[in-house]
Amino acid sequence: MQALIETLFDTVYLITVVTLGILMIKNAKGNKQYSLFGIMAVVLGLGDSFHLVPRAIALNTTGLENFVVPLGIGKFITSITMTAFYILLYYVWRKRYNITGKQGVTAAVYLFAIVRVVLSFFPQNGWTSVAPSLAWGIYRNIPFALMGILIIILFYNSAKEHNDKSFRFMWLTIVLSFAFYIPVVLWADVSPMIGMLMIPKTCAYVWTVWIGYSDMRKGLKQ
Repeated sequence: MQALIETLFDTVYLITVVTLGILMIKNAKGNKQYSLFGIMAVVLGLGDSFHLVPRAIALNTTGLENFVVPLGIGKFITSITMTAFYILLYYVWRKRYNITGKQGVTAAVYLFAIVRVVLSFFPQNGWTSVAPSLAWGIYRNIPFALMGILIIILFYNSAKEHNDKSFRFMWLTIVLSFAFYIPVVLWADVSPMIGMLMIPKTCAYVWTVWIGYSDMRKGLKQ
C-alpha cells in the first residue's frame, strides 16, 4: 500500500510542477520573471525525479535496500538542483520587484550556494553508503538553510512593502518547506516515520510553483 500511494503521489507531483513550469515558459511572452519561474519549476521537477523515480522503482520491486547507490546518486543530484532552484527564485524576486544593485545580497546568495555545492561533493557525505553521514548532512544543509532564510526575508519584506497580494504567501511556502525538511535530515534515519514529512514539504513546493503560475494567468487575462 505504501508503495502504491507514494508512487502515485510522487508521479502527480512531478508531472504537476514540470507541466506548470513548461506552461509558464511557453506563455511568458517575453516576461523574464515568468520565464525564470517556469525554468525554476522545471529544475525542481527534473531534479527531484533523479531521487523519486529510483525510489518508486525500488518500492515496487526489490526494496530500498537494493537501490542504495541509485538513490544516493539521486539525492546528490537533487541537492545540487535544489540549490539552483533557490538561486532562480532569488532572481524571480529581483525581477518582480525591479531590484537593482544589492550586490551584497547577491554575493551572499552565491556564497551560500557555492559552499553548499562544494560540501555536497565531499566523499565524507557517503551518498551511496547504506549509512550516510548525519554530520555531513547537517554541514551541507547549514548554508542551504541560510540561503533559504535570506530569501524568506526578501520575499516577506518586498511583498509587504508593495502590498503584493499574489505573492503575499511566497515566504510562507519556503518556511514550510524548510520546517518539514530539517527534521527529515536530522531524524529520518532514527525514525523512518519522520520521512513522511517529505509529503507536506513537497506540497509546499507545489504551492510555491502554483503562486507563480496563478500570477501569470492573472496577468494574461488583463
